[in-house]
Amino acid sequence: MKKLFTNLTFWVLTAIVCGILLGHYNPEFALKPILEKGIKFNLFISEFEIKTTFSEFLSSIFISTVKLFINPIIFLTITLGIISMGDLKKVGKVGAKALIYFEIVTTVALIIGIFVANVLRPGDGVVTNEIKGGDISKYTQSAEHFSWVKFFWDNVTLQVLVVAIALGIALSNYSGRQAVVNFLSPISKKVFWALHKVMLFAPIGAFGGMAFTIAKYGIKTLLPLAKLMATVYTTMALFIFVVLYFILRYYKISLWGFLKYIREELLIVLGTSSSEAALPSLMEKLEKMGCSKSVVGLVVPAGYSFNLDGTTIYLSMAVIFLAQVFNVHLDIQQILTIIGILMVTSKGAAGVTGSGFIVLASTLTAIKVIPVEGLALLLGVDRFMSEARAITNFIGNGVATVWISNNENEFDRKKMDAAFKKVNKFEDIVTDNIKN
Repeated sequence: MKKLFTNLTFWVLTAIVCGILLGHYNPEFALKPILEKGIKFNLFISEFEIKTTFSEFLSSIFISTVKLFINPIIFLTITLGIISMGDLKKVGKVGAKALIYFEIVTTVALIIGIFVANVLRPGDGVVTNEIKGGDISKYTQSAEHFSWVKFFWDNVTLQVLVVAIALGIALSNYSGRQAVVNFLSPISKKVFWALHKVMLFAPIGAFGGMAFTIAKYGIKTLLPLAKLMATVYTTMALFIFVVLYFILRYYKISLWGFLKYIREELLIVLGTSSSEAALPSLMEKLEKMGCSKSVVGLVVPAGYSFNLDGTTIYLSMAVIFLAQVFNVHLDIQQILTIIGILMVTSKGAAGVTGSGFIVLASTLTAIKVIPVEGLALLLGVDRFMSEARAITNFIGNGVATVWISNNENEFDRKKMDAAFKKVNKFEDIVTDNIKN
């Protein structure tokens, strides 16, 4: 019983349940404003944002605090990883292999989404005038001005990734690189130590995020589009437990064991609807389970921008759903065109708020057969589906890192066995690390 009450998983799960209850039975309190307006400012190379309502305030404080660690951890991990790797050809090889892996797996996710949407047909019978839509003008306007230069400029994480790689390559040829390692290593340890402290407040963030979602949108919001919701969640579960299962099975690694190992992070993502909230912790856990620092440093940040399995599934299903709602028949040529467009545009659906809708608007505009106004139907339930997207993206990036580490012979199975065994004993890794 003592282990239960000192386990982070238990408290995050309890917080999620409490958030659901508060949002459902007392939405007025959950949505009570505590600030006149939100606070948004940049701190170093990270954005800090505090929302106005009670529930959003709790969630945004936690997420924004964790986001402060993302870019420093990415910078330190990649720089130290490349310097310690030494072989620049290997750095290029890992990077190229990661990009190829991302493209193949996200394409598979895209095809699965389109296939399931065409089989289950969630858009059939949907009466559009019974669904309360929303304002889509900001998404369509942004879609008209979308460019890869703007995507890179708005994505600070991607900028840090590029700078860290460049600096790591430059320092790997520096004669005094060991002095650099000796300087950066203690800083890295201190950053992770501080992160551990912040993660103890994860239940508060999960509570606020779930309370806000339920209070603002309510269970009734789901009913008109329940079939779409069920189809999306089923498809993402299919992708995780079939596609990702066999990817790990190739190296005889248990998907279920991996999911149990990152269970705290999955619950945090579920509660906050943000994969960012658990990204730094995932990087550390991947290292602890045997993935090399250099591979983790390259694959996870790159995957955050380019390996969006859950987002890709959702985008493909959303396009087919809207076609069914408006009784637009898509022939095989048009479906192939959608696949081709989303293979490119889906890579720009990270790092910017509302970017998923911008990508959808861009895709609908390009194929010119489905009304862009149909996006308004999805606004009400998008928050409920964001949890599934975030969790699938999160698991997909973890699996990608494990697979590439094994493929590069940069994986220590003894560490993995020890980490999985510890989880099976119901010991909490986050709190255990703090004690040590």
